[in-house]
Amino acid sequence: MLPDKPLFFRSTIQWSFRVLLLAVILGLFLFFLSTDFHKDLIFNLNDNKLVNNNHKNFTFQENPVQETSVQATQVQENPVQETPVQDFIQPPLTQLNLTGKPVDPVTLYPKWLKPLQDLSNYSTNLLTQWLAPGGEPCKDSVTDDIYVHGLDDIYNLEKKKNSDIVLATGVIHEYVIQTLDKFGNKRCLGGDYFETDISGDYWKSRPPVKDLGNGNYSFALQVHPDFTGVYNFTVILLFRHYQGLKFSPERFAVDKLLRVVSISFVNGNSSSGNSNAVNLVLPELKKCRKRDFRRDVWSGRWTRPEKFDVCLISNDGRFRCPKYSYPCKKPWCDGPLGSVESNGWVYSTHCSFKLFDSKSAWKCLNNRWLFFWGDSNHCDTIRNMLNFVLGYEIATVPRLFDMNITNPKNPLQSFRVTNVFNGHYNHTGNYQGLNSLYNDGYREYLKGFFSGEVVPDTLVMNSGLHDGVYWPNLRRFIKGAHDAAEFWAGVIDGVRKRKVVAPEVVYRTTVATGGYARRLVFNPHKMEAFNGVFVDKLREFGVIDYVVDHFDMTYPWHFDNRCNDGVHYGRAPAKARWRDGGIGHQYFVDLMLCHVLLNVLCSR
Repeated sequence: MLPDKPLFFRSTIQWSFRVLLLAVILGLFLFFLSTDFHKDLIFNLNDNKLVNNNHKNFTFQENPVQETSVQATQVQENPVQETPVQDFIQPPLTQLNLTGKPVDPVTLYPKWLKPLQDLSNYSTNLLTQWLAPGGEPCKDSVTDDIYVHGLDDIYNLEKKKNSDIVLATGVIHEYVIQTLDKFGNKRCLGGDYFETDISGDYWKSRPPVKDLGNGNYSFALQVHPDFTGVYNFTVILLFRHYQGLKFSPERFAVDKLLRVVSISFVNGNSSSGNSNAVNLVLPELKKCRKRDFRRDVWSGRWTRPEKFDVCLISNDGRFRCPKYSYPCKKPWCDGPLGSVESNGWVYSTHCSFKLFDSKSAWKCLNNRWLFFWGDSNHCDTIRNMLNFVLGYEIATVPRLFDMNITNPKNPLQSFRVTNVFNGHYNHTGNYQGLNSLYNDGYREYLKGFFSGEVVPDTLVMNSGLHDGVYWPNLRRFIKGAHDAAEFWAGVIDGVRKRKVVAPEVVYRTTVATGGYARRLVFNPHKMEAFNGVFVDKLREFGVIDYVVDHFDMTYPWHFDNRCNDGVHYGRAPAKARWRDGGIGHQYFVDLMLCHVLLNVLCSR
């Protein structure tokens, strides 16, 4: 008996069905060859990534660092596909897949990049991650290298074609960092602290990073369509597994440069790895209103409208560039751009800020009482606001300061400003931070300002730099932050019980310490964690109304000391040799903070 014929060749099957089936199979085969799907099945890891331990100067760099050859470490396992971050584009279409390529065909809902960090129940979650046990090789090993899923893949593909990485402006480009040990094995525990930066001639920002807790870290890139050009994307491993939170972290600092990659951001052109043109118009960036300051974490950027001529320092140490009357380019700010003395740089976040002239600032502050409680950066901010914005000349603002300020051009306008240092309960001391509040005399001194029938209209508070020195570990700081929040809740509640209007409370996050200070006890890893903990506790007790994220504002300028002395961003101008060897220093980051604070105080 002859064997049965294959089903396809049996006479009972109509020839029309056979033709249709062959056409379907051929169509699927041609589709497979014509797309990048077959390429995504193979991870080409034979090329090496950039390893360069010489840090670049990311500040005021007129020409981006030229990209050097990227050499990728051999990964011992196939890269694991992670769940895409959910904070970006919501269903029905995600904006990007894990490899960083736009969905094909490109149908996108334009959206501004948001912070990846969530401060809800932040203290408990951070403590849990900090105490996470090891016990497995992938957890007990230490990070020595990284593989950037998507970005490294695109780079390797473009390198073969002898072309650069090209990404579309407006799009949120999402990638995942996989940490590796020195043998190239994947790690499966979080806690590493990566510094990220995206810088060009007209745009500087910090790409937000999220620790996924399993050795992977998601981050995202976005540049507005107004700012096409070539950018340097930089990744630095500053600390491994929460070692930046240690009592003496300097000896654990890694400070290893892992990536400097040149990326071209373009409008209306194809991104690398995708054949469709992407033309996005992001939602209009609106001017900040009161409710915009309820966000606990910001993800902003510094922009400038054009490259100005070389800005020379004057004899009084100031950089008056551009001219005071130079107008802001909307929507990035509103007002005289020259008032920031930044050579054109201005900060914006989920909203843009008004830049105040003297007249509008005095109108806002007239008959008000501002109370500052925090570190010595407050002294700089108050002095800079008085000198630069209000036109009231004052040489210094001490750690304890209480004064009625009268408009020199209009004696009918005045306001009161008070500053109380919290680095120590004795204003001549240092390195106590929130522990100062355990001193009975200091607590009573603070309560005195809020015990009368007239109390401050606004309380601007901060803590962090001195806490970084004092608190021996994270658990102890969480307890100190809890007690500090409870104290201030009692003070504010006491005001309300007397039927007196309670002050609005603004929390100004601690700066990202710069240059040499990045490795010290108040390093950015610790300050970002302490910011999150204290905001979490203040929210828990219902103390704060608004947040100004000065950490995000200072971060793009913290890689060196051009804009800071390590811990201060607003030191008074002086035509003298600065810490980095240059003559004079940039003070505009703190001056921008003055305008941001005025936006909180004056907006509705």
